[in-house]
Amino acid sequence: MDALSDVLRLVRLTGAVFLDAEFTAPWCISAPSGVEVCTRHMPQAEHVVTYHLVTAGACEVTFMGEAALLAHTHDLIVIPGGDAHLLGSDVTAPRADLTHLVDRNSDQVPRVNHGGGGEPTRLVCGYLACDSTVFKTLLAALPRLMIINMHAAGPRGQWLESSIQFSLAEYVDPKAGAGTVLAKLSELMFVEAIRHHAESLPPDQQGWLAGLRDRYVGRALALMHAQPAHAWTVEELAYHVGLSRSALGERFAAVAGQPPMQYLARWRLQLAADLLHTSRRTIAAIAADVGYDSEAAFSRAFKRELGASPATWRRARLSR
Repeated sequence: MDALSDVLRLVRLTGAVFLDAEFTAPWCISAPSGVEVCTRHMPQAEHVVTYHLVTAGACEVTFMGEAALLAHTHDLIVIPGGDAHLLGSDVTAPRADLTHLVDRNSDQVPRVNHGGGGEPTRLVCGYLACDSTVFKTLLAALPRLMIINMHAAGPRGQWLESSIQFSLAEYVDPKAGAGTVLAKLSELMFVEAIRHHAESLPPDQQGWLAGLRDRYVGRALALMHAQPAHAWTVEELAYHVGLSRSALGERFAAVAGQPPMQYLARWRLQLAADLLHTSRRTIAAIAADVGYDSEAAFSRAFKRELGASPATWRRARLSR
């Protein structure tokens, strides 16, 4: 399994399509943070990614006080941090609060109609909850706002866009499992957006995603993800990727933004967090699984990185 798939597996996305909307110019809406929007549907969500799929028309999108970007038909607007934002035919127009336009008591996909009656724009707006512990690795590598044309992304993007529109149409005559299908398609769409973003990064881009496609750094990441419990050293990684120890260390830090051993230590702790949440294995066994010889050393490292001891962290997750 490659490093990106590894991280996405632990992120554990949970899809929840929120609304199917048609806005007519002039219009502008303020959308609160994803966590705030999802207090009813996903009250335990630690982090919520926001997306808007433009199925017809165009709209501006911006964060308060920043320049607006324009999204067109087939564009997927992704806000990985789930930050509050503005959408509109003109984001300087009078704003309506998105949450006031939606029937929050509906178990169906709400349909919203709002605006001045001019040129229409149709959006599918959705939210994806995820585990913030592991998502930090991915979030740090993503821009605050991404606009990705799903048709330009190729057949996979086109298929996802058409599948989501088809699934929404089922709510006219709801069929069993339609909500689950929409949720899974939303998760796939987010993954596809990340893949497309990673593939389109400029050659001089730095960060974790850029490291995945680097010939040497990507191989080192693959080795660490394939055997996270192995007692890796920079020397051994360098031997396997075909560089000197110093060359790999410098290249890894320059491209990925942190030294290889620091990355490995954090990845081990993220794996441990997942095991604490999803398994009944003892803390000592989990420590060994992720490469620690001592439970005490593991507990110290875990608390330093995640702010709580493994036992406390596990109890907090299981009590939710």
